[in-house]
Amino acid sequence: MNLATQPEPKQSQQRRIKVLLAKPGLDGHDQGAKIVVRAMMDAGFEVIYTGLRQTAEAVARIALEEDVDVISMSSMAGSHLPFCRKLKPLLEAGGLSDKLWMIGGNLPAQDHAELRELGFQGIFPTGSKLDAIVNYIRSEVK
Repeated sequence: MNLATQPEPKQSQQRRIKVLLAKPGLDGHDQGAKIVVRAMMDAGFEVIYTGLRQTAEAVARIALEEDVDVISMSSMAGSHLPFCRKLKPLLEAGGLSDKLWMIGGNLPAQDHAELRELGFQGIFPTGSKLDAIVNYIRSEVK
């Protein structure tokens, strides 16, 4: 059998889910975010990790430039509500309202309703299972 004449295997024509994971503000706690990034990559997602200390303007700009499917934040410093309040109009102005908005980290239960009202439908407090995050993204991104 001549391998040179064998047809090449078909590549999947479906685009991989593209996820932005950002660390907002002065939050310097990034170990959990890096673990989530690795789990998303292992699940086959294309992941853009911003690194620490991102502004709302930078997150919105990167999301737009990279044409991501998912805009996610990892917040451990307690500033998630003010940051998300500032980010929401920037995402809307960039035409990114149709993307999946998510947030994870140190998110007290009393903040979940406001986060959902702001458009962050995927809320994953500290201790959430990696499979739950991955499965949620798969179920929500078409």
